[in-house]
Amino acid sequence: MKFSAQRETLLAPLQHVVGAVERRQTTPILGNVLMQADDGYLTLTASDSEIEMMARVEMHIDRPGATTVPARKLLEICKHLPDSARVDFDYSGDKVIFKSSRSKFTLATLPPEEFPRVEELDSPQRVVLTADVLHSCIKNTAFSMAQQDVRFYLNGMLLEIGADRLSCVATDGHRLAYAQCDTDAEPETPVRAIIPRKSIGELQRLLGGVDAAEPVTLLVTAQHLQVQVGGVRLSTKLIDGRFPDYNRVIPIDGNKELLIDCQTLKQSLTRASVLSNEKYRGVRIALQSGTLTISSNNPDQEEAIDELEVDYSGESAEIGFNVTYLLDVLNAIDSENARILIKDGNSSALVTPENTSDSKYVVMPMRL
Repeated sequence: MKFSAQRETLLAPLQHVVGAVERRQTTPILGNVLMQADDGYLTLTASDSEIEMMARVEMHIDRPGATTVPARKLLEICKHLPDSARVDFDYSGDKVIFKSSRSKFTLATLPPEEFPRVEELDSPQRVVLTADVLHSCIKNTAFSMAQQDVRFYLNGMLLEIGADRLSCVATDGHRLAYAQCDTDAEPETPVRAIIPRKSIGELQRLLGGVDAAEPVTLLVTAQHLQVQVGGVRLSTKLIDGRFPDYNRVIPIDGNKELLIDCQTLKQSLTRASVLSNEKYRGVRIALQSGTLTISSNNPDQEEAIDELEVDYSGESAEIGFNVTYLLDVLNAIDSENARILIKDGNSSALVTPENTSDSKYVVMPMRL
């Protein structure tokens, strides 16, 4: 295999796929990127056996062929070459010679036949969306996914696509994030899939780098999802499990409503969090007529009290929260004000943007 190209032509697809490579591999081949050159295209593929990222770029090929090389080493070499540098890639025998100007690198290879590949999907359902719709829903909910929870179905995001609505839901058992967008996608049957956490991270990164109107094609089966955006394809196994009924978790009986400026509340919570218990991160919120008081303390007998003037005239209420969860929610809300609904100190709070119910955030109370 032999080709020459501008540094950026090789760097862009490498950056797209390298996220699939685990830093600690169970087998050496998973630390490599599969490179296939033929018919005027270079195709790069990386995998951890659960997720596969593939990027294809048009390129003049001097000699077709295939091999695998260490993914992160090749990426680092390309990143540190000068802009617009010309690179020459030559694979013969069991080594790759990679040259650019006066720089020369010799990389070890592994046989391409050993590289794991995702099988073609059997009779998948095809759905086409625009990048902005999918990216918006994922961005507004991804932070609530669990990490390494024994309830494996929480270590991912629920994706639902109906005739006129796309929705994403994520929860770690202590908080829940729900976002929906209108869409004209018309799946043959409603789509319901739990996408693993790592795949969501790669998908979010991919969608964030393309034009908002870029079409995104989803191919879905009971066990797999493929997402095609331009010349990049993400393939992932789906989580086989029963996602919680999120509609039962979203509270509908909150009788104390507060409308507050997001930035003001974030600043107050951040100040109070400085003296919160470093392990539990708890803050107490006391709501009274005209006043919101946020307080915290820690085992060193230190205490913070922060008062805000608010437009509230209802009954008094007091409730404890993990401050990190509240800040995550406020950072996800893109409106100036947030609407907070509370029932009592033992019930979850519902937080939404001021003028829409397309995003809903549930935060469970914390005993302090």
